Amino acid sequence: MGLHIIPYDANYDFVAKKNIIFGILIAIALVCFAAIFMKGFNYGIDFKGGLLLEVRTQGPADTAKIRSDLSGIVHGEVTLQEFGSPNDLLIRVERQPGGEDAQMEALGKIKEKLGTGVEYRRVETVGPKVSEDLIRNGIYAIFWALVAMLIYIWFRFEWQFGVCSVITLAHDALIVLGLFSLFQFEFNETAIIAVLITVTYSINDTVVIYDRIRENLRKFKKMSLSDLINRSINETLSRTILTSTTTLLSLLGLYFFGGPVIASFSLPIIIGILAGTVSSITVSAPLLLHMHLRPDQLGIDEKKV
Repeated sequence: MGLHIIPYDANYDFVAKKNIIFGILIAIALVCFAAIFMKGFNYGIDFKGGLLLEVRTQGPADTAKIRSDLSGIVHGEVTLQEFGSPNDLLIRVERQPGGEDAQMEALGKIKEKLGTGVEYRRVETVGPKVSEDLIRNGIYAIFWALVAMLIYIWFRFEWQFGVCSVITLAHDALIVLGLFSLFQFEFNETAIIAVLITVTYSINDTVVIYDRIRENLRKFKKMSLSDLINRSINETLSRTILTSTTTLLSLLGLYFFGGPVIASFSLPIIIGILAGTVSSITVSAPLLLHMHLRPDQLGIDEKKV
């Protein structure tokens, strides 16, 4: 017999409280939207442009000292990231004011400060044009992911399911973006990855609930739609929470023990998965009640319902 955190015959009335839940989630979405509109994002080097150096030191790199040394000779943000081994270091320096000559001058200062005992494995300059392309491509990635999921749900179920799922996913994505804006976390390529992971995880939970709704529509032909949706949510509740819990345990391990770089990447995903789990249960299915879903659209004789 499988493990059930929530009893299979649980009967929590999510549908009856849907208006309260919708109100709370709309308020959260408005706060996130206001933060994005008023505060904007703290764009990282990926989006602002700058210098990128991949170096290998002769011994384990003293990241604190290197960061302190470089911060004193260049303008703006300097980020360091170990990868592969303690000897390998990725250095990102914010784009310097003054055009390409200023970038080359800053690169010369960095090399002089690091000294001769460093092997330069990669040196790149991220210009403003590349940064604009990254921002545009990131927006396109999120937009087309939502469109693709709308089409998939539409063909697998009905258009009402597709619309409800996209509304839910857009809400989840907005919460993650709002998190970056409210707390001014560095917004870089990993932020786009965090949004896409949140969206894909949320749609997985949503599809499971939708599949149970469709199954129950064929099984309980005389049950009202609100009761049927509530039953379907409760029947899949244990599975949804178990899946989310196991994923969150892994992410919490990365957050607390993976170091600052991994922590900054895993925190938005943790928030996104929490938001996606809650919205899959409390938003995606109850929204169907406002979409005039009819049993005959799923091949069910409406007169028997």
